[in-house]
Amino acid sequence: MDIIIERCAGLDVHKQVIVGSVRVPGEQRQRTVDTRTFSTMTEGLLELSDWLSSHGVTHVAMESTGVYWRPVYAILEHEFEVLLVNARHVKNVPGRKTDVRDSEWLAQLLEYGLLKGSFIPPQPIRDLRDLTRYRKTLIRERGHHVNRVAKTLELANIKLGSVVTDIMGKTGRTIIEALIQGHADPLYLASLAQGTLKKKAEELGRAVTGGRMTPHYAFLLEQQLRVIDHLSQRIDEFDARIEECMRPFDEAYRWALSMPGIAERSAQAILAEIGTDMTRFPSAGHLASWARVCPSNNESAGKRRSSKTGKANSWLRATLNEAAWAAVKKKDSYYRALYQRMKPRQGPKKAIGAVQHAMLNALWHMLSRGVPHHDLGADYFAARNVARTTRHYIRRLEQLGCRVTVDQAA
Repeated sequence: MDIIIERCAGLDVHKQVIVGSVRVPGEQRQRTVDTRTFSTMTEGLLELSDWLSSHGVTHVAMESTGVYWRPVYAILEHEFEVLLVNARHVKNVPGRKTDVRDSEWLAQLLEYGLLKGSFIPPQPIRDLRDLTRYRKTLIRERGHHVNRVAKTLELANIKLGSVVTDIMGKTGRTIIEALIQGHADPLYLASLAQGTLKKKAEELGRAVTGGRMTPHYAFLLEQQLRVIDHLSQRIDEFDARIEECMRPFDEAYRWALSMPGIAERSAQAILAEIGTDMTRFPSAGHLASWARVCPSNNESAGKRRSSKTGKANSWLRATLNEAAWAAVKKKDSYYRALYQRMKPRQGPKKAIGAVQHAMLNALWHMLSRGVPHHDLGADYFAARNVARTTRHYIRRLEQLGCRVTVDQAA
């Protein structure tokens, strides 16, 4: 095979040590291999960088092992072209696996141009990604504590959740705080209803009648509310920090917000995962493939096997899933029409997957061209082939026993 990269290196990264192998030209067209072990401390990483520079290395490849690769990448990215590769794509021969052999194998694959680097966004996007992911973790944690509040109310025989949709809303929170303070009069608790829940004052009274709000349950609820308030405060602080980090990407942020189903937090999370520079993805299909929102190819001997989308970026998939379900609820939307078209044949899960694919394709075009979202409309599929749609409805009416005469409008 032809050598594509003359001076390259492979790194086998671990928590405490890094094994590096350099492949450079030697005498009489032979390849020289030099292998050394470094510490993952900052001093060791700087020694690694100097060692690579002394060999004139231009490209470096390493596996994506947990988060251990990130400090190494931060030190080397400014001086070398660093490729972060999927460990599944560079497995060595079984029975010959050692740290030294792994690093040599990476370097050998790299010199022949057989490695493809993973998508690593620039530092501002990586910082934004850390913030949005941690905020999502805090929101999930707050949801767990809200569920614990609902459980404690059920144990105390307070059926507040059967009447109030959001027990952490204004009415639910006010009633819970009154219960903690020792108020047990159903009429007084029902009078705390606000907004549209005033119409359900009678049901609220029945829901809190006969409850066993002992000091034990009151203490649990008080502590749970404190934790929820603390998490809400932390989430607000993250919101402010994320808004500040989004200022350089205001234009892309506005374009993302113009899409149905995408709100502020969804737009921030999506841009933090895919970035704003779409030149890394040659086409919308490449972006969809990277995000694993398109069927995979698995064919052998003329038989097509499972075409599951596969494991991908769970943070992006979760956000796209929420946005897709919100988009299909908007009337007169292309995404709603797509979902209704796919659901009878493929089921709701595959249909919502198709909506995610369509939304990600639209995002690629919007960010590539610098334009807001343009909805194709709910009648897109019907208007695309009028004759086919007409035949379909005529056939359905005839199956129901109707005689149909078509008269074209002027």
